[in-house]
Amino acid sequence: MCFAVIAVSCSGKNEKKNEPVELSNPMAERFLKAQSSDGPAKTEQAENKPAPAPVTSVNPLEIICFNRENAVVDNGKKAFKEITAMELVRDMKTGWNLGNTLDAIGGGRGLASEVSWGQPYTTKEMIDGLAASGIKTIRIPVSWSRHIIDNNYTISPAWMKRVKEIVDWAIEDGMYVVINIHHDNYEKNAKMPRGGGFYPTDENYEESAYFVCNTWAQIALAFNDGYDEHLVFEVLNEPRLCGTKEEWYYNSSSMKSIVAMNNLNKLTQNILDVIRASGGNNKKRMVAIPSLQASPESALESTFKMPQDYDGSKDRLIVSVHMYTPYNFAMESPGITEFSAKVESDFTSMFKKLHNHFIEDGYAVYIGEYGATNKNNLEARVAWFRAFVKNAKANGMPCFVWDNAVWEVKDRDYSEHYGFYNRYNQTWYFPEIIDAINEGLK
Repeated sequence: MCFAVIAVSCSGKNEKKNEPVELSNPMAERFLKAQSSDGPAKTEQAENKPAPAPVTSVNPLEIICFNRENAVVDNGKKAFKEITAMELVRDMKTGWNLGNTLDAIGGGRGLASEVSWGQPYTTKEMIDGLAASGIKTIRIPVSWSRHIIDNNYTISPAWMKRVKEIVDWAIEDGMYVVINIHHDNYEKNAKMPRGGGFYPTDENYEESAYFVCNTWAQIALAFNDGYDEHLVFEVLNEPRLCGTKEEWYYNSSSMKSIVAMNNLNKLTQNILDVIRASGGNNKKRMVAIPSLQASPESALESTFKMPQDYDGSKDRLIVSVHMYTPYNFAMESPGITEFSAKVESDFTSMFKKLHNHFIEDGYAVYIGEYGATNKNNLEARVAWFRAFVKNAKANGMPCFVWDNAVWEVKDRDYSEHYGFYNRYNQTWYFPEIIDAINEGLK
């Protein structure tokens, strides 16, 4: 395939060379040629100039500008099975989240951030224990903005290699693996600094596009032909309007929510284009897409649009939603503690809506996070997990339990107690719950 080599600086200016060249992996070459170590960085706008009008869209392949000398490149070779997203999610069965670990954003910018939220360093024994207990899929949330090492969105190669190490352990155990951009949503509704992450407003769309496209370009270089269909890319975690009243819910009558969804739609399309352009197995890789907040309610809104794949197919795309449903049982403190027919009907009705809206339209769906916080109500939680997983399976959706390792209730505070797997000795804090999950799959 012939491409004109494009040298891109983060100032957004392109320099096209006239002569076409033959590239065995064209986009990998483009990514690697994108920015030399002494190349120009994206520049800040001069203070005495008026702010430009909002950028309506970018060409994602023309803003790749990370430092090629720090790129981690996948040189492996694995065959990629011919499989649809519907078939793949059925085989994912049940999953677990490596929460508060590679997604942690405390403790500075080095590898020690992995343990900055109180978790131990991840080991192969932890992953082996999960596989042995019946977990078929591991979602590995990863935050990247704290590991950018220059003004060109270059990711620390040590960080990328650490992510690969943990992914490889799970792949070796025959598990499916999901990796994403996790806690990189800018924390307030204000103009972001360069490399600050992403935020779905008009003011921040362009900077967001630079961040997500350069991040995914580097992930796509590090994870390509050496990984088959068992690796899934999830483009973003819970994209939202942080620091606003609409952070955790979609207001269909609010222009803020509508504009945010529009910008999210553009960003997910940008990311998909970058992933596909990296070629190799990534042209066939399953890619998961969330709506605002990754909530099922916002996913059902008409303003949420799945990105268009290069050939118009839906067979490699997955809708990602998070369900802590109903909120008053699964998350709220104190909320309610008893499992009931009303509690069950809240999630069964949502599964049906998601099935009718997406699966009937040809899109696969998975529940990327779910769980019920510990309220010292084990019997009720066991019933909830069994029924939740059973109903999700009946509607064709695998579920990945969120685990932040917080399991012991103190002083009747039930907030965020989603600890299930003991990472120190590879056992389950509540064996009855993992048993209920496995029973729900039967």
